Amino acid sequence: MRTSMKRNAKTGARRTRRAPSKTRNTAPHRAPARRAVPLARSLPKRGKTGVAEGVFTGTSRGYGFVFPDGAERRADADIFIPAGKTGGALDGDRVAVRFRHGFERRTEGEVTSILSETRKTVIGVLVAGRVLSFDRHFPRDRSRSGWYLIPDDAHLSGEFPVSPSPDADPGDRVEIALSGRRGGVCKITRVFGRSTDVDANCNAILASAGIDPEFDPQALREAEFAAAEPLGADGRADLTGEVIFTIDGADAKDLDDAVSLAQTPDGGWRLGVHIADVSSYVRPGSALEREAMRRGTSVYFVDRVVPMLPVALSNGACSLNANEDKRALSALIVLSPDGAIMSCEVKKTVIRSRVRGVYAEVNALFSAGESSPFYPKYRAVYPALTKMRELYRLLDGRSRARGSLALDRPEPIFVLDGAGDPVDVCLCERGDAEKMIEQFMLTANEAVATLLNVRGLPCVYRIHEDPDPVKLAAFKNAAAHLGLDVSGIDLAAPGKSRFADLLLEAEEKGISEQVSLSLLRAMAKARYEAEPTRHFGLGIDLYCHFTSPIRRLADLAVHRIVSEVLLGASSPRQYAGFAGTAATAASEAELRALDAERRIEAMYKALYLEKHIGEVFCARVSSLTAFGLFAELDNTCEGMIPLADLPGVYIYDERNMALVGGKIMFHLGDPVSVCVEEVDALAGRVRFSLAPTL
Repeated sequence: MRTSMKRNAKTGARRTRRAPSKTRNTAPHRAPARRAVPLARSLPKRGKTGVAEGVFTGTSRGYGFVFPDGAERRADADIFIPAGKTGGALDGDRVAVRFRHGFERRTEGEVTSILSETRKTVIGVLVAGRVLSFDRHFPRDRSRSGWYLIPDDAHLSGEFPVSPSPDADPGDRVEIALSGRRGGVCKITRVFGRSTDVDANCNAILASAGIDPEFDPQALREAEFAAAEPLGADGRADLTGEVIFTIDGADAKDLDDAVSLAQTPDGGWRLGVHIADVSSYVRPGSALEREAMRRGTSVYFVDRVVPMLPVALSNGACSLNANEDKRALSALIVLSPDGAIMSCEVKKTVIRSRVRGVYAEVNALFSAGESSPFYPKYRAVYPALTKMRELYRLLDGRSRARGSLALDRPEPIFVLDGAGDPVDVCLCERGDAEKMIEQFMLTANEAVATLLNVRGLPCVYRIHEDPDPVKLAAFKNAAAHLGLDVSGIDLAAPGKSRFADLLLEAEEKGISEQVSLSLLRAMAKARYEAEPTRHFGLGIDLYCHFTSPIRRLADLAVHRIVSEVLLGASSPRQYAGFAGTAATAASEAELRALDAERRIEAMYKALYLEKHIGEVFCARVSSLTAFGLFAELDNTCEGMIPLADLPGVYIYDERNMALVGGKIMFHLGDPVSVCVEEVDALAGRVRFSLAPTL
């Protein structure tokens, strides 16, 4: 067996159902799924007509929606586009529409022209001969010659005619190049493999997210050449005599950060955070820099990684392997006796890691001390480790005091068999070693951002704006219904709210995961910007990413600015535009990576639950919607119970985030027993039903 390396869609091919059981509703007729109506939805003015421009959002049933430019994105502000009136627009196209406010709560319109087309390719499953009707949710067989593609994307409807290819067969998952929006025959551009194959589906998900596992040949050549360069002194400070070492996961190969620590005469601290100097290998204007800008981030999923930089650098020259001299950018941070940042200096250095630390081993060392079986390996760095743990506790206390939110959800670890199929899903337990390194990296990121800001230099900042007041109010109501003390949440001043106290109370009541997830959904998404804004989640005024340049473009860009402007002779004005370009590219890449990782992870979780159809599990309500509820098992596997499968008639109370059915109410975090009813594994979808309490 092997475990995953995970860090901090319709396929129709592998669909499994179980026979009716005593725990399943087996009534001979089931009404179509009911969609609960959110309360207090505003009505538009009747009879008003007009024209607008916006982005078209499609659905698999042929109809779609357009949010007019400048309109607030809420449920009653969109324009409904019926099937047949989309004008051939596909999801993501920018369109012009003519609309009329109807008499039944819906503003309805039609697409009059497509202003710009965004989709060039579509990924899906090839079919031939007998194909599905236009509406895939109510299929009717019809005989027709030729090949067609049924798209994976739920925002696309119908089938796309495809010209046959000797490289593909019906049942394959393929990519096609669009050839006209009104019935043109499309050409197959890529074949991923059989739609029942897990690897083929992983590759298709990566491709749909715009993530390319293959590097540009010129970038590969540059990486090999750069990795073979002699180290050279080039004016770097020699820190090879200091006690510096790395601590990472056991499977990590891209070791880009190392740490050191010494105490100052006044009882303070001198924390060294030494980061691989990737920018000295990835030079301005090179193919490597263009490749990093295009990729934006490494993508981690299950037991694989698509790196941002070629392996010759990411796992080789830039990896801070033990007992090897390596180039680094060292942030030397002076802290007061109570852990406050007093100053920061960044130097180009040469370092040598004394030991390749592993989180699990260091945690065992923290527990057992010198009696630990790992003590001989860490003997040379053990005094530094004990001091580091002491400093970590000081820094952690300061983080909690300023209201930093610990919202990281536990990561699933997939245990795979010899064929690569998941046989178990476990949670990644974080000990003091993981939290210590995280706290040191956070301190370095804050110190470097502050240094660049004070000097008036460009920077790629990591920002996190205050939560949306409406979403925050809904969260506050839901938390109150869970019996939590919400008096510390100030809707007028979210930055002064005591969320940490609420999360601690939720942890004591055993619902911390559900409450943390709900709070995350109420918050704005963190992103990169060239202008600084307070980081709400961390409670920090100035923050950037500096510590992972092997796998994140934002960090590499900050390294470039530090090397060329702070420590070099380049003009700050020269790099102001670079910071903005890198911030945009890094934010977009992060969203692509998160989407791909989420979809692949959902597929593996569904593959695991596919082996447990008919079994009953303890779960908690993790999300409530107008079409049902989601329940999550202790190992983070999740499934949906459709509204139609719940007994009685339920209404979604959006304000209080509850499903109400007479005297029965479902709230976030409620314990439920669920039975695994149906799994569409390769699409990552699982259907649960309510089961008798275990």
